[in-house]
Amino acid sequence: MNVPFRWDLVAPDQLGSMLDGVATPDPWYLGDLAECAGKVLARSGNGDLVFVGRSLDSMFDLLGGALPDRTLARLPVSFYGSRTVARENVPHARELAAAIGITPAALARRDRPVTFVDVVHGGSTFTKLFTILDDWIAEERETWPVIRHKLRFVGITIRMQTSPKTWRWQQHAAWTRRLPAGAVVNVSLDSAVWSYFGDEQPKLTRSYQLHRWREYLHEVRRDEHTREALAEAVHLVSLGRTKEVRRLVARGIDGEPALTEPWLRTLFRQLSA
Repeated sequence: MNVPFRWDLVAPDQLGSMLDGVATPDPWYLGDLAECAGKVLARSGNGDLVFVGRSLDSMFDLLGGALPDRTLARLPVSFYGSRTVARENVPHARELAAAIGITPAALARRDRPVTFVDVVHGGSTFTKLFTILDDWIAEERETWPVIRHKLRFVGITIRMQTSPKTWRWQQHAAWTRRLPAGAVVNVSLDSAVWSYFGDEQPKLTRSYQLHRWREYLHEVRRDEHTREALAEAVHLVSLGRTKEVRRLVARGIDGEPALTEPWLRTLFRQLSA
């Protein structure tokens, strides 16, 4: 598939001299990221996590180190721009989803849900993704009453003081009411950390925009920007393997309501060990 190349950093390809002379970055956000990752796990409904776009690549890398046996995936597509996905680009979006095992037939037959995770401001990315899946399910005449229990969405929002009048994106997205209660949830993150991941962080791959899919080559980029982003990603995987960071992730789980469920208690003990 014609998508930007990204190394497998959990079982890494040969990096060679890619990181020679590149300083190990300071993950100043580590505590916030680890706690947020724990809450994402706790609110996932025991779903297989799929990170949409590039914004939360650092969470993908950290959890890849902390939980090497857990299924994690990336859906490396950007829906930024127009209000809807153009009809001619829908097949490419479906192809990307199918490549990680997400099709209407697979959703209807899987045991665990798929939990999509992304930073959220207004919710447009999740809205476009749901619309693509919804139309695809209807087109293939798969069983919506079954599939609706296999879809979950976790939005990473900017932390702010809450009140009954606080604007919540999911309350303004009609499609969320077609899913079971609790299938669309949020985890808040410090505003500086949210902005870093969503807007400022150097990324390891280029943004994959559907209407420009022909421009992407599955090639290794070796520029300084890529090497610095690679150093950060490799460092996060390494940190995720440490007892200290695994316990930080567990701290994010502690106190979550789902901790009464066996699957999360098992995961909590695994991370706390």
